[in-house]
Amino acid sequence: MTIYNEPPYSCEAVLFEIPELSRENLTLVSGAGLVKAGTVLGQITASGKYTPYDDGFSDGSETAAAISLYEVDATAADVEVACIARLAAVQTAALQWHANVDATAQTAAYTALAAKTILARS
Repeated sequence: MTIYNEPPYSCEAVLFEIPELSRENLTLVSGAGLVKAGTVLGQITASGKYTPYDDGFSDGSETAAAISLYEVDATAADVEVACIARLAAVQTAALQWHANVDATAQTAAYTALAAKTILARS
């Protein structure tokens, strides 16, 4: 029997938001690859663009700053995507993480997101 794993749905991670205030269109940096809906993002200080959060980076994106709402492909070019940037609650089970992010890094990300009033709920 074939097992099929469904990809994350657009906006699946959002429990509560105020669309006029919570969302913002952000630019994902070229080379970020396929970014799934619900991916935790960090902001690159030098360019102001975003990439999947990884606490091992040292370019600013080691601090969680937003959550993508839709799947986009930023492999070959910068791409804009609607994101949760503030004033929202998200479900932890629906969040997507960079492959290098462990439980300790996720905890740090939740703290950084809470500072932006993005609250993680299980």
